[in-house]
Amino acid sequence: MLAASSHWVHNLNPDIIRFSDTIAIRWYGVAYIAGFLVAAWLLKFYHTKGRSPINPDQQASLSIWLFGGVFLGGRLGSMFLYSWDDFISDPMRVFRVWEGGMASHGGFIGVALGLFFFCRSQKMPFRQLGDIVVTLAPAGLFFGRIANFINGELWGKVTDVSWAVVFPRSAQFAELAESRHPSQLYEAALEGLFLLIWSQWRFWKTDVVKTHPGRLAGEFLILYAVVRAIGEVFREPDSALVLGLSKGTFYSIFLVVAGLIFVLTGKLKTSATS
Repeated sequence: MLAASSHWVHNLNPDIIRFSDTIAIRWYGVAYIAGFLVAAWLLKFYHTKGRSPINPDQQASLSIWLFGGVFLGGRLGSMFLYSWDDFISDPMRVFRVWEGGMASHGGFIGVALGLFFFCRSQKMPFRQLGDIVVTLAPAGLFFGRIANFINGELWGKVTDVSWAVVFPRSAQFAELAESRHPSQLYEAALEGLFLLIWSQWRFWKTDVVKTHPGRLAGEFLILYAVVRAIGEVFREPDSALVLGLSKGTFYSIFLVVAGLIFVLTGKLKTSATS
């Protein structure tokens, strides 16, 4: 049931083309493809400009590792971190990707593992490549959050601000579909555009990757945790709270810890060799 509201009612179609009940080309899938295309272009550009040791052949291999890490980590993270009870009752749900469900925190773990195995196979420095890989992530995060908005999912808390949006699906969880913050767009701006601009500035305008390997990766994890927590202030929690925090904020605490480890150990190693 929709509320009587002067705000825009979300009516975007998540499908670009639908072939059957279970087969369709969706904006969500296109968003992931767009993110990987931007990442592939950046990897090539970095190498061309002499800012990355990853040659074209290695770029193809790394892209496969990263794609697998994002997909498997994001999917399993969604099941384990946000939908554990549903997963236990129906384990096959993990394979029904058309139903949606990806978790950025799980994706980070998957990417880290994929990068580790790539570095091990190519005998390349993990920390330095980690600095490069984190500059690729914001584009994917941006497109992913835009896709969340198009899908009309992960909506924000009830509000009456002039730019609020009525998400009809939210009526499934309340008596009325009230106007809400378009928190997906806030997160696209924070996790996507802001982190993209910041990481590119750090990568091109400083020598942090060369002089402090791992520090840029650590800073990225900390900043992501901060902007994610800011976004969570406006977002309706999509699962039970943990210690009074939304799960998105709670899991981000571990990103801060990991980020501090990268920053501090990089500083210690630099000091030891200086």
